[in-house]
Amino acid sequence: MNIDLLKDLCETPGVPGREHRVRDLITREIEGLFDHVETDAMGSLLCRRDADANADKAPRIMLLCHMDEIGFLVSHVSKDGFLYLQPVGGFDPRNLFSRRVLVCTEQGDLKGVMNPGGKPIHISSAEDRKKIPEVSEFFVDLGLGERAKDIVKVGDFVMMDEPFLEMGDQFVSKALDNRVACWLGIEAMRKLADKGRGAEIHVAFTCQEEVGLRGARTAAYKVQPDIGLGIDTTLACDTPGVPDHMATTRLGKGFGLHVRDSSFIADVGLVSEIEKLAQTRNIPFQRTMLAAGGQDGAAAQQAAAGARAVGIVVGTRYIHTVTEMVSKSDLQAALDILVAYLEGFEGKAA
Repeated sequence: MNIDLLKDLCETPGVPGREHRVRDLITREIEGLFDHVETDAMGSLLCRRDADANADKAPRIMLLCHMDEIGFLVSHVSKDGFLYLQPVGGFDPRNLFSRRVLVCTEQGDLKGVMNPGGKPIHISSAEDRKKIPEVSEFFVDLGLGERAKDIVKVGDFVMMDEPFLEMGDQFVSKALDNRVACWLGIEAMRKLADKGRGAEIHVAFTCQEEVGLRGARTAAYKVQPDIGLGIDTTLACDTPGVPDHMATTRLGKGFGLHVRDSSFIADVGLVSEIEKLAQTRNIPFQRTMLAAGGQDGAAAQQAAAGARAVGIVVGTRYIHTVTEMVSKSDLQAALDILVAYLEGFEGKAA
C-alpha cells in the first residue's frame, strides 16, 4: 500500500476553490497513466484513458474523486491583525476550539491558532462556559499583530494543520475526506496500466464538492458518462454514544457500497453487479445509506441525458475533523473492488 502518497495527499492544502496544490501533486503522480489530461475552467483535473480502437461499443466509465477539504477563506483582517473567516464546507464548532491552522497566502504559508472570541476560563462565568460559539465567532491569531494586514488578503485560505498518522490498523488525518478518493483513483489506474482497454475510463479529480458538488457537475456534463462511480468517504459511527442503527458503516468490515443519500439513489442494477463481484472475489463490503449529505456520483447520474451511478465509499470515523480515521483494510477493499470492476471490461474488447 502506497502510504507515502496518501500522506502527501492529506497534508497538501486544498480547500474549495483553492485545490491547485492538490491538483499539481496528482498531475505529477499520474504521469503516463492516461491518454489525455486537462484542467477545466473550474479547476477540476479531467483524465481519460482511451478504449482499444477495436473495442465493441466501449462504455464510458467515470470515477469522480473530489480534491477539496473543508476549510475557510479569510473575509477580514482587523487593525490588530486578527483574521476573520468564512467557512467553505460544513464545520461543527465544537471541533474548532484551540486549533492550529495554516494560513496560505501569496507570500507563503503561515502558522496560526484558531479560537473563538470571548473570555478565557479564569474570568468566564459558569453560564459563559456552557455556550457553544457559532463558526462565525472564531478568528485566527498569527502572532504578527498589525503586520498581518500587510501579508494576508481577503480570499486567502485557511486549513487545519495536523499531521497524517498511522495508528494500529487505521490511518488518522485531516482531509481523508476526500484525499482517500484521490488515492484510490491514482492507485486503481496504476494497477490497470498493463490491462486491456475494453472501456473508456475517465477519472475526474473534482473541485468544490464540499460546497455543493460544483466541479463534478461541470465535469460530468462534459464527459457524459454511461456509468458514474462516486468515490468518497462516508460515516463510520461505530463509536460510543451512537445507536447501532445509525452507525452507517463499521471500520474493518469492508468498503461501502453506497445505495442512497440526499443527492442520489444508486442504480439498482449496478449495486447488484458490484455486490456479486465483491462476493465472488471475497472482497469485504457493507451496504450503506445516508439520511443527509451528498456526493459526486449524483452529478454523474444527472449529467446531460443521465447515467447509471453508484458510490464506492470508505467508512470514516470523526468525519469533518482533524482526527478522521479510516481502516487500512477498508481502503484496500475499496481499491480491490474498483480494480476488479474496471478489469471486468477487459475481456469485452472485440
